[in-house]
Amino acid sequence: MKLAIIGTGYVGLVSGACFAEMGNTVTCVDIDRKKIENLKKGIVPIYEPGLTLMVERNIEKESLLFSTSLKESIQDASIVFIAVGTPMESDGSADLSHVLSVAKEIGATMNHKLLIVGKSTVPVGTADMVKKTIQSELEKRSLSLKFEVISNPEFLKEGDAINDFMKPDRVVIGAETDEAFGIMKRLYSPFFRTHDRFIIMDVRSAEMTKYAANAMLATKISFMNEIANICEKVGADINNVRVGIGSDQRIGYSFIYPGVGYGGSCFPKDIRALKRTAEEYGYKAQLIQAVEAVNNRQKFSISNKIVERFGEDLTGKIFALWGLAFKPGTDDMREAPAIYTIKELIKRGARVKAYDPKAMEEAKSFYLKNMDNVEYSESKYEVLKEAEALILITEWKEFRSPDFDEIKLRLKTPIIFDGRNQYNAFNLGEKGFEYYQIGK
Repeated sequence: MKLAIIGTGYVGLVSGACFAEMGNTVTCVDIDRKKIENLKKGIVPIYEPGLTLMVERNIEKESLLFSTSLKESIQDASIVFIAVGTPMESDGSADLSHVLSVAKEIGATMNHKLLIVGKSTVPVGTADMVKKTIQSELEKRSLSLKFEVISNPEFLKEGDAINDFMKPDRVVIGAETDEAFGIMKRLYSPFFRTHDRFIIMDVRSAEMTKYAANAMLATKISFMNEIANICEKVGADINNVRVGIGSDQRIGYSFIYPGVGYGGSCFPKDIRALKRTAEEYGYKAQLIQAVEAVNNRQKFSISNKIVERFGEDLTGKIFALWGLAFKPGTDDMREAPAIYTIKELIKRGARVKAYDPKAMEEAKSFYLKNMDNVEYSESKYEVLKEAEALILITEWKEFRSPDFDEIKLRLKTPIIFDGRNQYNAFNLGEKGFEYYQIGK
């Protein structure tokens, strides 16, 4: 099939590369000329394992193309995906201006029958708005072209997105006609040859499914962090509690690890958008509000422990920090807990020496740009020099089993603040460390 994907962000680029990998001819479109020129050279603007090689491979095969012209890119396409960003507004709602701008241009330039697929995470009812916008533009041109707007939410995990797309748990399609379902099933059939994971439903239910999925996962995280905080008060160990409840098959072990809260491009934005959508329909989503409130508080859990240990005045003290990205396997720092931890220490006079395998450039150029008292190193052990303590925020694999003798040798004092409870099983107290973790 010939596809056009509008938007070369995380979702659009991964989707385009994976569809091309299965033999489709895909044109990815973006208004950022520099970005498109770089992509034509195989320069990928985000870190995602396996993505650069897949992009380069399909550019060479001429199955993956890049363009700044939406008009030209949709002329031969049978399916057009809208995968532009939906940033959060000040009131928590999703900004649909980019989505509707694309819809308007599609309506103003399309010249044949099209299937329009919403891939961006959008509030319930957005497909209706897109349909109305396209139809309005066609009427201005006095054209009566057949098209359908459907929903195909993405369920990609940053750091494992290629695997998620190539071997999906499910493919959700919200559409109105059997024809649309049939086209999408043919498009996705190469991705689940051994087991049919194709789920069909109405458009609004598909739009809601994405928000519901992320809200459920965020709820598990905040629930476990709430229990962890109670464990600290009553003298219980959250690590034991986690094992005790995770063994129940109705609960399971996924997303019940205590820590410094969730971040990233999805959970924070989608929770706020879902809460806002409920408000617009006259409903107060109390559970969703609580999930967000617990997470907002949890971001300060490690900095609070540091202040409790060292006092409010941290002037002249140096802290080593491992992990800047919001999770391992990505360079994404949107809403990353590390940002909050660093800012809390800096405002009390401390210096922070940070290391992350992939996210340091993001920190330097944007999220912690021009922030005094933050230094970076290319070595996880180098940042330990003269530091009062080590702070673990992101559980990259290279942090999971470090040389504790080396850590102890380099630190000014042998103290570790573990924001992910990674070192609970290492009996660090017996190794001469002061060890602080979540929920114990």
